[in-house]
Amino acid sequence: MIIDSAKLNGPCSCGRSHEMITKEAIIEPGCLKKLDLYTDKYCLTGKRAVIYDENTYHAKNIIHPAADQEIILDPSNLHANEIAVGKVMEQLEENIDYLVAIGSGTIHDTTRYCANDRKIPFVSCPTAASVDGFCSTVSAMTWKGYKKTMPGVAPVFVLADIDIIKEAPLYLALSGAGDIFGKYTALADWNAGHAITGEYLCPVIEGMTRDAVDAVRSCCTGLAEGDENAFEQLTYGLILSGLAMQLMGNSRPASGSEHHVSHLIEMQPAAFPFHSDALHGEKVGVGTILISRACHKLAEIEDITPYVHPYSMIPASQLEPFYGPALYPSIVEENKKDCMEGVTPEMLIKAWPEIRRIISTIPAPEELSALYEKIGAKKTLEDIEVPSEYLPQLLKFSPSARNRLTLMRVCWMLDIPELS
Repeated sequence: MIIDSAKLNGPCSCGRSHEMITKEAIIEPGCLKKLDLYTDKYCLTGKRAVIYDENTYHAKNIIHPAADQEIILDPSNLHANEIAVGKVMEQLEENIDYLVAIGSGTIHDTTRYCANDRKIPFVSCPTAASVDGFCSTVSAMTWKGYKKTMPGVAPVFVLADIDIIKEAPLYLALSGAGDIFGKYTALADWNAGHAITGEYLCPVIEGMTRDAVDAVRSCCTGLAEGDENAFEQLTYGLILSGLAMQLMGNSRPASGSEHHVSHLIEMQPAAFPFHSDALHGEKVGVGTILISRACHKLAEIEDITPYVHPYSMIPASQLEPFYGPALYPSIVEENKKDCMEGVTPEMLIKAWPEIRRIISTIPAPEELSALYEKIGAKKTLEDIEVPSEYLPQLLKFSPSARNRLTLMRVCWMLDIPELS
């Protein structure tokens, strides 16, 4: 399977002109053997550094392409953060002309950050279908404890070798499925923003993201059986979602309230005396069920008028002790230009019928739970090592983790019972 992403360049029916950096994505068995063929095709010349972690370097069916430099990171406590970046940059030779990331999400985010820092291109070679950020233009990092997007560069092309991907531990693929199912609520948030404020929404980008979800939904039951087609479709869905974000220029089509739940858990605010080692996609998958449940309860309100009040951010007297001194300044900075500024009660009341329709497109929480159960994915807070008693705080504070209009942030305008 080949995605010719270059054809998405240029004028769009939405009225904008899109720029696609990634020229092509190849998703097929054995394609990593063709690295030199594609570097020649896209005129990547000079010295090549290939970046792995030790687990990937010794993975089943792995291929080690010729390299002028290999950087192999210790996988112990390896995260996409300033520490991993420092380990790569201190080893990376000065005369390297392009980078090749061979690994999963952490290796890719670290590599794209370093490529951007050096102002050189990079190539994506995913070895597990675990996240949808392989084609991203930014690096999803936990920087000094705060989850944020950092500068990065999109890959010139992608080689997704199914011979390697299908041999990765199953929980990685299930994490990828969770990341994809998060698009149900992310797309609802985007459409809600469009309904309330007229926020830009591209039907082509939205359609690509829905196609990604459909591709994964149609095949995910085959993952546990090792069905090669299931892994190919999952990888296709993840890459397509990433390309949609690249067209958009940010993560809006693919990241909403469910991701903010994941981000909040990953940041470990002072009010959370627990730690979750769950993968990003696992947390997003659980977050999707939680947000689905909250949204469907919200949609039960036919007339929102009696519950609406003017918008205001959660007061500092609550935010500061919740996040603690290490994280609170970053939260203030993130929310400085509030995305909900100017949203009036009248705007929300007018948009409410459309918002209820949008919520109806989200699968019910029971449907999602049944699907996760069928494929063996994590589906509850306890599954991701989060005590369930913290659910009300997750729903209340998670919108502050990212300055983005979402249905959960809209709830800050509503006097209604808890949605948990």
